[in-house]
Amino acid sequence: MNLKNKNILVTGAGKGIGFVTVNTLIKDGAFVYAIVKDKKDNKKFKDYRNLLVFNGRVENVNLLQKILKSSKKIKKPIHGLVNNAGIRFRKKFTEIKKKEIQNVFDVNFFSAFFLMQTLSKYFIKNKIKGSIINIASIVGRIGFSELSAYASSKGALTALTQSFAVEMSRYGIKTNTISPGFIKTSYYKKFKNKKRNIYNWTLSRIPMKRWGEPDEISNLVSYLLSDKSTYINGENINIDGGWLNS
Repeated sequence: MNLKNKNILVTGAGKGIGFVTVNTLIKDGAFVYAIVKDKKDNKKFKDYRNLLVFNGRVENVNLLQKILKSSKKIKKPIHGLVNNAGIRFRKKFTEIKKKEIQNVFDVNFFSAFFLMQTLSKYFIKNKIKGSIINIASIVGRIGFSELSAYASSKGALTALTQSFAVEMSRYGIKTNTISPGFIKTSYYKKFKNKKRNIYNWTLSRIPMKRWGEPDEISNLVSYLLSDKSTYINGENINIDGGWLNS
């Protein structure tokens, strides 16, 4: 995919899908601004080119202003955003505390909302036809026990994408959601080894009989950010090996 001359901001870039996405975008020619929460993950990017790493929590609204100032200084305006940062949360519905669900929404939904809002103003001011990708989950589309807080946040993100697309298209700004199923991220080995029964259950539900690879997500991210996908807008694309059809 050709992303030459495109500068992309990726959140949650230190691990899993975010880390692989950074690699894919750079390989495809983009310059990447990466938000990494844990400074220990910085060593992964030691020898990278076409990358600037910013440490901090994605909920910090001042962090984006810092990134925008840097982009102006090095003359690499932002053309796209990948809202990948997120937290998992599992708890019985009757035991979830208000503070806990607020924390889930702060990371999984509100951070994305305000990044989109700030960047939209930036795109409009600078006449940039920006593209935004929100990483949701099939959990936001189908019921899972003890995942009501997480599911609600991801469902809200998908709904935001749809309304945003309708309102912001007039400015040449588009957005789409990707909803992954079970993907081999950092928790995969632990899940497979320590929760074997649940792992086997997930395989039994996936028509392709395997978990997905992170680059099967990042390759679609790259496509949706490229000029090959200019008429795809407001969509939610499931990458789940057929789970939702099973």
